[in-house]
Amino acid sequence: MTAAGAEYGGALYELAVEEGLEQTILEQLDQVCRLLAENPAYVKLLAMPSVPKAERCAALDEAFGGQAEPYLLNFLKLLCEKGEIRSLPDCRKEYRARYNQAHGILEATAVTAVPMSAGQADALKKKLESITGKTIALTTRVEPGCLGGVRLEVEGTQLDGTVKNRLDEMRRLLAATL
Repeated sequence: MTAAGAEYGGALYELAVEEGLEQTILEQLDQVCRLLAENPAYVKLLAMPSVPKAERCAALDEAFGGQAEPYLLNFLKLLCEKGEIRSLPDCRKEYRARYNQAHGILEATAVTAVPMSAGQADALKKKLESITGKTIALTTRVEPGCLGGVRLEVEGTQLDGTVKNRLDEMRRLLAATL
């Protein structure tokens, strides 16, 4: 994460808390980040120093005015004016990290070779919540190379329960004893 992302994202979160808009701004920030990720040419335009700041801010007004919370829109304009619009994804990460910490939420991703059923995902979520005592925001991802079992990714840590991982561990153990 960039220093700018941490600083600006943290400041936006503190403002949102003061105004009682944490969830609203988080949801809108997620949407804006998705839209900008889908339109990299627009981000490039917003980051171009050759385009006057007033024009870049007007483009943000046109795109998000009346749809985004005014605090978020002004935040986007500030990033644009400071030449930091490309750090928006890091701002979102910092904002979400602070939001999750304040609300006792732990993000986890379950990686499997085949899609998990809704029942399996729900059972895993409940098990993780009982172990951690936190609310789990569970997402699932399919990776065909994941051989049996589930690999959990929780806040940057991988808990690998796949067959491949167990086979690798057995190979290491056997190699160490020979």
